[in-house]
Amino acid sequence: MKINIITLGCSKNTVDSEKLAGKLQAEGHTVYFDGQPTQAIKQSRNHAIHFDTVIVNTCGFIGDAKEESINVILEQIEAKKRRHNKTRLIVAGCLVQRYQTELQAEMPEVDEWHGTHFFSLSEPLRSLSTPSHYAYLKIAEGCNRSCSYCAIPLIRGAHHSRPIEEIVDEAKTLVDSGVKELIVISQDTTYYGLDLYHKRALGDLLERLATESGAPWIRLHYTYPSSFPLDAIDVIRRHKNICNYIDIPLQHINTRILTSMQRGIDREGTLKLLEHFRRELPDVSIRTTLIVGYPGETREEFEELKEFVRTARFDRMGCFAYSPEEGTAAYRLADDVPQEEKEQRVAELMNLQEQISYEKNQARVGNTYEVLVDRAEGDYLVGRTQYDSPEVDDEVLIPIQAINQSCLSDSERPATNVEQINQTMIGNFLQVRITSANPHDLFGEII
Repeated sequence: MKINIITLGCSKNTVDSEKLAGKLQAEGHTVYFDGQPTQAIKQSRNHAIHFDTVIVNTCGFIGDAKEESINVILEQIEAKKRRHNKTRLIVAGCLVQRYQTELQAEMPEVDEWHGTHFFSLSEPLRSLSTPSHYAYLKIAEGCNRSCSYCAIPLIRGAHHSRPIEEIVDEAKTLVDSGVKELIVISQDTTYYGLDLYHKRALGDLLERLATESGAPWIRLHYTYPSSFPLDAIDVIRRHKNICNYIDIPLQHINTRILTSMQRGIDREGTLKLLEHFRRELPDVSIRTTLIVGYPGETREEFEELKEFVRTARFDRMGCFAYSPEEGTAAYRLADDVPQEEKEQRVAELMNLQEQISYEKNQARVGNTYEVLVDRAEGDYLVGRTQYDSPEVDDEVLIPIQAINQSCLSDSERPATNVEQINQTMIGNFLQVRITSANPHDLFGEII
Protein backbone atom coordinates (compact mmCIF):
# COMPACT_ATOMS: atom_id res chain seq x y z
CA MET A 1 0.00 0.00 0.00
CA LYS A 2 0.89 3.65 -0.31
CA ILE A 3 0.77 5.06 3.20
CA ASN A 4 1.03 8.74 4.18
CA ILE A 5 2.02 9.61 7.75
CA ILE A 6 1.21 13.15 8.90
CA THR A 7 3.08 14.07 12.07
CA LEU A 8 1.94 16.89 14.36
CA GLY A 9 3.50 18.21 17.54
CA CYS A 10 6.96 17.73 18.94
CA SER A 11 10.12 15.91 17.91
CA LYS A 12 9.16 12.95 20.13
CA ASN A 13 6.19 12.41 17.82
CA THR A 14 8.56 12.66 14.87
CA VAL A 15 10.57 9.70 16.18
CA ASP A 16 7.37 7.71 16.78
CA SER A 17 6.29 8.25 13.18
CA GLU A 18 9.74 7.37 11.84
CA LYS A 19 9.80 4.07 13.71
CA LEU A 20 6.31 3.25 12.49
CA ALA A 21 7.44 4.06 8.94
CA GLY A 22 10.44 1.74 9.28
CA LYS A 23 8.18 -1.10 10.37
CA LEU A 24 5.69 -0.47 7.55
CA GLN A 25 8.44 -0.33 4.94
CA ALA A 26 9.84 -3.62 6.19
CA GLU A 27 6.40 -5.10 5.60
CA GLY A 28 6.59 -3.99 1.95
CA HIS A 29 4.55 -0.77 2.00
CA THR A 30 5.57 2.51 0.38
CA VAL A 31 5.61 5.21 3.06
CA TYR A 32 5.42 8.98 2.71
CA PHE A 33 5.74 11.73 5.32
CA ASP A 34 3.28 14.60 4.84
CA GLY A 35 2.92 13.60 1.21
CA GLN A 36 6.67 13.44 0.57
CA PRO A 37 8.73 10.26 0.08
CA THR A 38 10.70 9.12 3.11
CA GLN A 39 14.15 10.63 3.58
CA ALA A 40 12.91 13.86 1.94
CA ILE A 41 12.49 17.22 3.60
CA LYS A 42 8.87 17.82 4.63
CA GLN A 43 6.92 20.15 2.41
CA SER A 44 3.20 20.62 1.92
CA ARG A 45 0.81 17.93 3.06
CA ASN A 46 -1.19 18.59 -0.13
CA HIS A 47 -0.04 16.18 -2.82
CA ALA A 48 -1.50 14.57 -5.90
CA ILE A 49 -0.66 11.02 -4.87
CA HIS A 50 -3.66 8.86 -3.99
CA PHE A 51 -2.88 7.10 -0.74
CA ASP A 52 -4.39 3.81 0.35
CA THR A 53 -3.98 4.76 4.01
CA VAL A 54 -3.39 8.04 5.83
CA ILE A 55 -2.14 7.99 9.44
CA VAL A 56 -2.38 11.20 11.47
CA ASN A 57 -0.05 11.25 14.49
CA THR A 58 -1.72 13.87 16.69
CA CYS A 59 -0.60 16.23 19.45
CA GLY A 60 -2.67 16.94 22.55
CA PHE A 61 -0.29 19.11 24.58
CA ILE A 62 -1.96 22.54 24.65
CA GLY A 63 -5.00 24.22 23.15
CA ASP A 64 -3.38 25.41 19.92
CA ALA A 65 -1.86 21.98 19.28
CA LYS A 66 -5.18 20.24 19.87
CA GLU A 67 -6.93 22.64 17.51
CA GLU A 68 -4.34 21.99 14.80
CA SER A 69 -4.73 18.23 15.21
CA ILE A 70 -8.52 18.44 14.91
CA ASN A 71 -8.26 20.65 11.83
CA VAL A 72 -5.90 18.21 10.12
CA ILE A 73 -8.22 15.28 10.90
CA LEU A 74 -11.11 17.21 9.37
CA GLU A 75 -8.99 17.98 6.29
CA GLN A 76 -8.24 14.29 5.87
CA ILE A 77 -11.90 13.36 6.30
CA GLU A 78 -12.76 15.73 3.44
CA ALA A 79 -9.95 14.28 1.32
CA LYS A 80 -11.28 10.80 2.03
CA LYS A 81 -14.76 11.85 0.90
CA ARG A 82 -13.33 13.24 -2.34
CA ARG A 83 -11.85 9.80 -2.99
CA HIS A 84 -15.22 8.19 -2.32
CA ASN A 85 -13.96 6.71 0.94
CA LYS A 86 -11.28 4.66 -0.82
CA THR A 87 -8.60 5.91 1.59
CA ARG A 88 -8.40 4.31 5.02
CA LEU A 89 -7.97 7.01 7.70
CA ILE A 90 -6.19 6.13 10.96
CA VAL A 91 -5.82 8.69 13.74
CA ALA A 92 -3.40 7.98 16.58
CA GLY A 93 -1.19 9.53 19.23
CA CYS A 94 -1.53 11.98 22.08
CA LEU A 95 -4.86 13.64 21.26
CA VAL A 96 -6.52 10.23 20.88
CA GLN A 97 -4.97 9.03 24.13
CA ARG A 98 -6.76 11.88 25.92
CA TYR A 99 -10.04 12.20 24.02
CA GLN A 100 -10.73 9.01 22.08
CA THR A 101 -14.35 8.61 23.20
CA GLU A 102 -15.28 12.19 22.32
CA LEU A 103 -13.40 12.11 19.00
CA GLN A 104 -15.05 8.85 17.91
CA ALA A 105 -18.47 10.32 18.57
CA GLU A 106 -17.73 13.50 16.61
CA MET A 107 -15.83 11.96 13.67
CA PRO A 108 -17.34 8.62 12.69
CA GLU A 109 -15.64 8.86 9.27
CA VAL A 110 -12.29 7.88 10.83
CA ASP A 111 -11.65 4.15 10.35
CA GLU A 112 -9.35 3.49 13.31
CA TRP A 113 -8.42 5.29 16.51
CA HIS A 114 -5.29 4.45 18.50
CA GLY A 115 -3.58 6.06 21.48
CA THR A 116 0.14 6.34 22.07
CA HIS A 117 0.48 2.54 22.27
CA PHE A 118 0.26 2.54 18.46
CA PHE A 119 3.93 3.59 18.39
CA SER A 120 6.74 1.43 19.76
CA LEU A 121 9.77 3.04 21.46
CA SER A 122 11.80 -0.13 21.03
CA GLU A 123 11.06 -0.62 17.33
CA PRO A 124 14.54 -1.27 15.82
CA LEU A 125 13.66 -0.14 12.28
CA ARG A 126 13.40 3.51 11.39
CA SER A 127 12.98 5.72 8.34
CA LEU A 128 13.90 9.38 8.76
CA SER A 129 11.48 12.19 7.97
CA THR A 130 14.13 14.79 8.76
CA PRO A 131 16.90 15.66 6.32
CA SER A 132 19.24 12.68 6.26
CA HIS A 133 22.08 14.48 8.06
CA TYR A 134 20.33 14.97 11.40
CA ALA A 135 18.06 12.81 13.53
CA TYR A 136 16.29 12.93 16.87
CA LEU A 137 17.43 10.30 19.37
CA LYS A 138 14.71 9.49 21.90
CA ILE A 139 16.24 8.14 25.11
CA ALA A 140 13.09 7.63 27.21
CA GLU A 141 9.32 7.70 27.16
CA GLY A 142 6.87 9.18 29.65
CA CYS A 143 7.39 11.59 32.54
CA ASN A 144 7.43 11.31 36.33
CA ARG A 145 7.18 15.04 36.94
CA SER A 146 4.04 16.60 38.36
CA CYS A 147 4.08 20.07 36.77
CA SER A 148 0.67 21.53 37.55
CA TYR A 149 -0.09 22.74 34.01
CA CYS A 150 1.17 19.76 32.01
CA ALA A 151 -0.87 16.84 30.67
CA ILE A 152 2.10 14.83 29.36
CA PRO A 153 2.19 12.36 32.30
CA LEU A 154 -1.55 11.77 31.77
CA ILE A 155 -0.91 11.05 28.09
CA ARG A 156 2.43 9.26 28.09
CA GLY A 157 2.50 7.64 31.51
CA ALA A 158 5.47 7.14 33.81
CA HIS A 159 9.08 7.68 32.79
CA HIS A 160 10.71 4.69 31.11
CA SER A 161 14.40 4.90 30.17
CA ARG A 162 15.90 2.95 27.29
CA PRO A 163 19.10 1.02 28.14
CA ILE A 164 22.30 2.88 27.29
CA GLU A 165 23.49 0.05 25.03
CA GLU A 166 20.28 0.17 22.98
CA ILE A 167 20.55 3.94 22.55
CA VAL A 168 24.23 3.78 21.57
CA ASP A 169 23.50 1.04 19.03
CA GLU A 170 20.76 3.14 17.45
CA ALA A 171 23.08 6.16 17.39
CA LYS A 172 25.77 4.15 15.60
CA THR A 173 23.24 2.92 13.04
CA LEU A 174 22.07 6.47 12.38
CA VAL A 175 25.63 7.76 11.99
CA ASP A 176 26.51 4.86 9.68
CA SER A 177 23.53 5.88 7.51
CA GLY A 178 24.89 9.42 7.11
CA VAL A 179 23.51 11.27 10.16
CA LYS A 180 25.94 13.93 11.39
CA GLU A 181 23.90 15.46 14.19
CA LEU A 182 22.15 13.52 16.95
CA ILE A 183 19.57 15.51 18.93
CA VAL A 184 18.95 13.84 22.30
CA ILE A 185 15.30 14.07 23.35
CA SER A 186 12.67 12.70 25.72
CA GLN A 187 9.94 14.22 27.87
CA ASP A 188 12.64 14.90 30.50
CA THR A 189 16.23 14.04 29.53
CA THR A 190 17.66 14.93 32.95
CA TYR A 191 15.55 12.22 34.63
CA TYR A 192 17.18 9.63 32.40
CA GLY A 193 18.41 6.48 34.13
CA LEU A 194 16.69 6.75 37.50
CA ASP A 195 14.38 3.84 36.75
CA LEU A 196 17.05 1.57 35.22
CA TYR A 197 20.24 2.49 37.05
CA HIS A 198 18.88 4.09 40.23
CA LYS A 199 20.75 7.28 39.46
CA ARG A 200 20.60 10.11 36.94
CA ALA A 201 22.66 8.68 34.11
CA LEU A 202 22.49 11.42 31.46
CA GLY A 203 26.19 12.14 31.93
CA ASP A 204 27.05 8.46 31.45
CA LEU A 205 24.91 8.31 28.31
CA LEU A 206 26.46 11.45 26.82
CA GLU A 207 29.93 10.07 27.51
CA ARG A 208 29.12 6.87 25.62
CA LEU A 209 27.51 8.76 22.73
CA ALA A 210 30.46 11.16 22.47
CA THR A 211 33.07 8.41 22.42
CA GLU A 212 31.28 5.60 20.58
CA SER A 213 28.63 6.93 18.18
CA GLY A 214 30.96 8.71 15.77
CA ALA A 215 28.57 11.65 15.53
CA PRO A 216 30.26 15.00 14.77
CA TRP A 217 27.52 16.85 16.67
CA ILE A 218 25.44 15.74 19.66
CA ARG A 219 22.81 18.17 20.97
CA LEU A 220 20.87 18.10 24.25
CA HIS A 221 17.17 18.98 24.40
CA TYR A 222 14.35 18.91 26.98
CA THR A 223 16.40 19.18 30.15
CA TYR A 224 14.65 19.97 33.42
CA PRO A 225 16.06 22.46 35.97
CA SER A 226 15.18 20.62 39.19
CA SER A 227 17.93 18.16 40.25
CA PHE A 228 19.87 18.80 37.06
CA PRO A 229 22.71 16.22 36.81
CA LEU A 230 25.70 18.56 36.85
CA ASP A 231 28.10 15.81 35.79
CA ALA A 232 26.52 16.10 32.34
CA ILE A 233 27.92 19.64 32.08
CA ASP A 234 31.41 18.28 32.72
CA VAL A 235 30.91 15.75 29.91
CA ILE A 236 29.78 18.49 27.53
CA ARG A 237 32.85 20.55 28.40
CA ARG A 238 35.26 17.66 27.76
CA HIS A 239 33.91 16.54 24.37
CA LYS A 240 34.09 18.78 21.32
CA ASN A 241 31.44 16.77 19.48
CA ILE A 242 28.80 17.69 22.08
CA CYS A 243 27.37 21.06 21.11
CA ASN A 244 27.64 23.92 23.60
CA TYR A 245 23.87 24.06 23.70
CA ILE A 246 21.35 23.42 26.45
CA ASP A 247 17.59 23.45 25.94
CA ILE A 248 16.04 23.97 29.38
CA PRO A 249 12.39 25.08 29.72
CA LEU A 250 12.35 27.23 32.88
CA GLN A 251 8.71 28.42 32.57
CA HIS A 252 9.01 31.24 35.14
CA ILE A 253 11.29 32.89 37.71
CA ASN A 254 8.89 34.00 40.45
CA THR A 255 9.13 31.59 43.38
CA ARG A 256 5.42 31.68 44.22
CA ILE A 257 4.46 30.77 40.68
CA LEU A 258 7.18 28.14 40.38
CA THR A 259 5.85 26.58 43.59
CA SER A 260 2.29 26.57 42.27
CA MET A 261 3.59 25.08 39.02
CA GLN A 262 5.18 22.28 41.10
CA ARG A 263 8.49 22.74 39.33
CA GLY A 264 10.64 21.64 42.27
CA ILE A 265 12.91 24.69 42.03
CA ASP A 266 12.70 28.34 43.09
CA ARG A 267 14.14 31.62 41.87
CA GLU A 268 17.41 31.20 43.74
CA GLY A 269 17.94 27.66 42.49
CA THR A 270 17.23 28.73 38.92
CA LEU A 271 19.74 31.57 39.05
CA LYS A 272 22.42 29.32 40.58
CA LEU A 273 21.90 26.73 37.86
CA LEU A 274 22.26 29.28 35.06
CA GLU A 275 25.37 30.66 36.76
CA HIS A 276 26.83 27.15 36.87
CA PHE A 277 26.15 26.59 33.16
CA ARG A 278 27.89 29.80 32.16
CA ARG A 279 30.81 29.35 34.53
CA GLU A 280 31.54 25.80 33.37
CA LEU A 281 30.60 26.38 29.70
CA PRO A 282 31.43 30.04 28.95
CA ASP A 283 30.51 29.58 25.29
CA VAL A 284 27.18 27.87 25.98
CA SER A 285 24.01 28.75 24.07
CA ILE A 286 20.96 28.47 26.35
CA ARG A 287 17.46 28.04 24.96
CA THR A 288 14.43 28.27 27.24
CA THR A 289 10.66 28.54 27.14
CA LEU A 290 8.44 30.54 29.47
CA ILE A 291 4.74 30.53 30.37
CA VAL A 292 2.81 33.75 30.96
CA GLY A 293 -0.70 34.22 32.23
CA TYR A 294 -0.51 31.29 34.66
CA PRO A 295 -3.42 31.41 37.15
CA GLY A 296 -2.89 34.24 39.60
CA GLU A 297 0.11 35.76 37.80
CA THR A 298 0.05 39.42 38.80
CA ARG A 299 1.46 42.25 36.75
CA GLU A 300 4.25 42.57 39.33
CA GLU A 301 5.16 38.90 38.95
CA PHE A 302 5.17 39.29 35.20
CA GLU A 303 7.45 42.34 35.50
CA GLU A 304 9.79 40.17 37.58
CA LEU A 305 9.82 37.68 34.72
CA LYS A 306 10.57 40.45 32.23
CA GLU A 307 13.48 41.65 34.32
CA PHE A 308 14.76 38.08 34.50
CA VAL A 309 14.71 37.82 30.70
CA ARG A 310 16.43 41.20 30.44
CA THR A 311 19.28 40.17 32.76
CA ALA A 312 19.59 36.45 31.93
CA ARG A 313 19.98 37.26 28.22
CA PHE A 314 19.03 33.88 26.81
CA ASP A 315 20.41 33.02 23.42
CA ARG A 316 17.07 31.61 22.32
CA MET A 317 13.65 31.85 23.95
CA GLY A 318 10.09 30.81 23.29
CA CYS A 319 7.00 31.93 25.16
CA PHE A 320 3.53 30.42 25.59
CA ALA A 321 0.29 31.76 26.97
CA TYR A 322 -1.02 29.49 29.72
CA SER A 323 -3.58 26.96 28.49
CA PRO A 324 -5.79 25.18 31.07
CA GLU A 325 -5.67 21.42 30.53
CA GLU A 326 -8.24 18.99 31.90
CA GLY A 327 -6.93 16.62 34.53
CA THR A 328 -3.99 18.78 35.59
CA ALA A 329 -3.59 20.34 39.04
CA ALA A 330 -3.71 23.88 37.65
CA TYR A 331 -7.02 23.18 35.94
CA ARG A 332 -8.66 23.55 39.35
CA LEU A 333 -7.27 27.09 39.65
CA ALA A 334 -9.13 30.12 38.33
CA ASP A 335 -7.87 30.99 34.85
CA ASP A 336 -8.04 34.65 35.84
CA VAL A 337 -5.66 36.35 33.41
CA PRO A 338 -7.69 37.47 30.37
CA GLN A 339 -6.61 35.99 27.05
CA GLU A 340 -5.91 39.44 25.64
CA GLU A 341 -3.60 40.16 28.57
CA LYS A 342 -1.85 36.81 28.11
CA GLU A 343 -1.17 37.62 24.48
CA GLN A 344 0.08 41.09 25.43
CA ARG A 345 2.53 39.55 27.90
CA VAL A 346 3.76 37.09 25.28
CA ALA A 347 4.35 40.00 22.91
CA GLU A 348 6.22 42.02 25.53
CA LEU A 349 8.57 39.15 26.34
CA MET A 350 9.20 38.26 22.70
CA ASN A 351 9.89 41.91 21.79
CA LEU A 352 12.41 42.05 24.61
CA GLN A 353 14.01 38.80 23.48
CA GLU A 354 14.17 40.02 19.89
CA GLN A 355 16.40 42.91 20.94
CA ILE A 356 18.61 40.56 22.97
CA SER A 357 18.86 38.18 20.03
CA TYR A 358 19.81 41.05 17.73
CA GLU A 359 22.59 42.16 20.06
CA LYS A 360 23.91 38.63 20.46
CA ASN A 361 23.84 38.04 16.72
CA GLN A 362 25.63 41.32 16.05
CA ALA A 363 28.39 40.14 18.39
CA ARG A 364 28.99 37.17 16.07
CA VAL A 365 29.68 39.35 13.03
CA GLY A 366 33.28 38.93 11.94
CA ASN A 367 33.70 35.55 13.60
CA THR A 368 34.10 32.26 11.76
CA TYR A 369 32.04 29.19 12.66
CA GLU A 370 31.55 25.63 11.55
CA VAL A 371 28.15 25.49 9.85
CA LEU A 372 26.12 22.39 9.01
CA VAL A 373 24.18 23.07 5.79
CA ASP A 374 20.52 21.99 6.04
CA ARG A 375 19.09 23.02 2.68
CA ALA A 376 19.09 25.41 -0.25
CA GLU A 377 16.31 27.97 -0.27
CA GLY A 378 15.97 30.63 -2.94
CA ASP A 379 19.34 32.30 -3.41
CA TYR A 380 20.85 30.92 -0.20
CA LEU A 381 22.36 27.87 1.37
CA VAL A 382 20.79 27.64 4.83
CA GLY A 383 22.65 26.09 7.74
CA ARG A 384 23.30 26.29 11.46
CA THR A 385 26.14 26.65 13.92
CA GLN A 386 26.43 24.41 16.98
CA TYR A 387 24.54 27.10 18.89
CA ASP A 388 21.26 26.50 17.05
CA SER A 389 18.92 23.55 16.76
CA PRO A 390 16.93 22.80 13.58
CA GLU A 391 13.46 24.25 13.03
CA VAL A 392 13.35 26.32 16.25
CA ASP A 393 16.50 28.48 16.28
CA ASP A 394 18.45 30.94 14.15
CA GLU A 395 20.01 30.02 10.82
CA VAL A 396 23.04 31.02 8.77
CA LEU A 397 22.30 32.20 5.23
CA ILE A 398 25.07 31.93 2.64
CA PRO A 399 24.45 33.58 -0.76
CA ILE A 400 24.84 30.88 -3.39
CA GLN A 401 26.15 33.30 -6.01
CA ALA A 402 28.92 34.39 -3.66
CA ILE A 403 30.27 30.91 -2.99
CA ASN A 404 33.97 30.87 -3.70
CA GLN A 405 34.57 28.17 -6.30
CA SER A 406 37.98 27.54 -4.77
CA CYS A 407 36.24 25.80 -1.86
CA LEU A 408 35.15 23.06 -4.27
CA SER A 409 37.32 20.25 -5.59
CA ASP A 410 38.23 20.13 -9.29
CA SER A 411 35.44 17.68 -9.99
CA GLU A 412 32.93 19.88 -8.17
CA ARG A 413 34.02 23.23 -9.58
CA PRO A 414 31.44 23.31 -12.39
CA ALA A 415 28.68 23.11 -9.77
CA THR A 416 27.31 26.62 -10.12
CA ASN A 417 23.58 26.05 -10.17
CA VAL A 418 21.39 25.44 -7.13
CA GLU A 419 20.71 21.78 -7.83
CA GLN A 420 24.39 20.92 -8.19
CA ILE A 421 25.33 22.91 -5.10
CA ASN A 422 22.62 21.01 -3.19
CA GLN A 423 24.32 17.74 -4.02
CA THR A 424 27.72 19.09 -3.07
CA MET A 425 27.07 20.93 0.16
CA ILE A 426 23.78 19.99 1.84
CA GLY A 427 24.50 17.85 4.87
CA ASN A 428 28.14 18.92 5.01
CA PHE A 429 30.10 21.19 7.33
CA LEU A 430 31.50 24.48 6.02
CA GLN A 431 33.67 27.15 7.60
CA VAL A 432 31.67 30.36 7.38
CA ARG A 433 32.62 33.92 8.31
CA ILE A 434 29.64 35.95 9.53
CA THR A 435 29.29 39.20 7.59
CA SER A 436 26.00 40.59 8.93
CA ALA A 437 23.09 39.70 11.18
CA ASN A 438 19.50 40.49 12.11
CA PRO A 439 17.52 39.30 15.17
CA HIS A 440 16.78 35.91 13.64
CA ASP A 441 19.46 35.09 11.08
CA LEU A 442 23.17 35.34 10.43
CA PHE A 443 24.59 35.98 6.96
CA GLY A 444 27.98 34.69 5.97
CA GLU A 445 30.53 33.69 3.37
CA ILE A 446 32.46 30.47 2.99
CA ILE A 447 36.18 30.70 3.66
